[in-house]
Amino acid sequence: MTFPEGFLWGGALAANQCEGAYLEDGKGLSQQDVMPQGVRGPVTDQPTPDNLKLIGTDFYHRYREDIALMAEMGFKVFRFSIAWSRIYPRGDEAEPNEVGLAFYDRVIDECLKYGIEPLITLSHYEIPLHLCRTYDGFRSRKTIDFFLRYADTVLRRYHDRVKYWLTFNEINVTLISPLLGAGVMTPKDQLSAQDRFQTAHHQLVASARATALAKQICPEIQIGCMAASAPRYPMTCDPQDMIAMMTSQQELDYFIHVHCTGEYPYYAKRLWRENNVCLEITEEDRQALKQTVDFISFSYYSSKVVAADESRYTMANGNIMRGLKNPYVPVSDYDYPIDPEGLRYILNYLYAHFHKPLFVAENGLGARDVLIAEEHGGFTVKDQGRIDFHRGHIQAMARAIDDGVEVFGYTSWGPIDCVSAASAEMTKRYGFVYVDRNQDGSGTLQRWKKQSFDWIGKVYRSNGADLD
Repeated sequence: MTFPEGFLWGGALAANQCEGAYLEDGKGLSQQDVMPQGVRGPVTDQPTPDNLKLIGTDFYHRYREDIALMAEMGFKVFRFSIAWSRIYPRGDEAEPNEVGLAFYDRVIDECLKYGIEPLITLSHYEIPLHLCRTYDGFRSRKTIDFFLRYADTVLRRYHDRVKYWLTFNEINVTLISPLLGAGVMTPKDQLSAQDRFQTAHHQLVASARATALAKQICPEIQIGCMAASAPRYPMTCDPQDMIAMMTSQQELDYFIHVHCTGEYPYYAKRLWRENNVCLEITEEDRQALKQTVDFISFSYYSSKVVAADESRYTMANGNIMRGLKNPYVPVSDYDYPIDPEGLRYILNYLYAHFHKPLFVAENGLGARDVLIAEEHGGFTVKDQGRIDFHRGHIQAMARAIDDGVEVFGYTSWGPIDCVSAASAEMTKRYGFVYVDRNQDGSGTLQRWKKQSFDWIGKVYRSNGADLD
């Protein structure tokens, strides 16, 4: 198997899951700081000690050590996010927090020291809490302007050193979890479909305007969209299951289509009609949306099975997007489907539909790792299952490239253990590096290389040729 020359191998982390230092050096609160149990738990008035994200894995103080480990694994790219509330603590200030900007200067320079390309996500489930409480996040149009002020600040600051950018992480999650995706504090059960689709529209406008801004600042910038992808399979060949699969897939395509074509897809009218939605779209919005992205990035953890009558079947487990249990694929420790061929399928599907270069921005296996002592001292994790998972998915990606799909990068999710986004837990680990932090918040934060560490380094340094 061969990958294109210059293929970008690496890993991805989010500020809110790894940085910690949640109030250090002028940083403000975000919605993550009042979600101690993730998307399924209650929202608190103030940060509470049980929120593991307040410390994260202390990337804020240990970034040099962590980036050195990435270099040792042969990273060519490191995807990370900027904490918006570290730059504009409330979100509506006239001037940014210089100390926050200087932190990301150091992170970027540390990457470049090792020849690692930074790939920055502007908004990765992290919106200043003041904007969430005052404006209900992106439910208000006003938040678009606050986002653009932030985007303008960081794009101008780092454009000479950062070529690759993403606007919103997994933007389609806004319809599923408005608080996580768009900072909407109003409980989801009190929101209408009109509220959720209008909020998503505001984000799409913000994304397009930020893309245009990036191109004005530096035409050489490559800026992409990012969606949570779970290719849909029909449970049976019943025509009604096929239609259920088609309409479910369209809910993902909806966001990517706007980013890639500059307008809503033909089926949006049906989708809006069925949900009693009448979007407020101004002429200025329509003009803004015409700014399209350079590439598509997406997360892929598993596929999703759907049926016209889902009550007849058993549900599978999953983070945010769940489907029916697929009898043809194995499952992880957390009962998530493991389906490498789904990655080949979704790469082909997206390339056929949108004709844009593709970047696999997240892919990984969450597992209950067990730290064991080594004979020569220190600790490790025997994680053959993680090796097998990544081998299978990298092989599937290679087959997609052989099919003719243009793929230019792959970043594994959480290469150094971090706190889960969906459940805010530490026990579900994705990394090639173990972080000594426990569910009760205890631990030294010491880093230990897992068995998979040397394996992924061999894969990356060989440009995907050595998968043994």
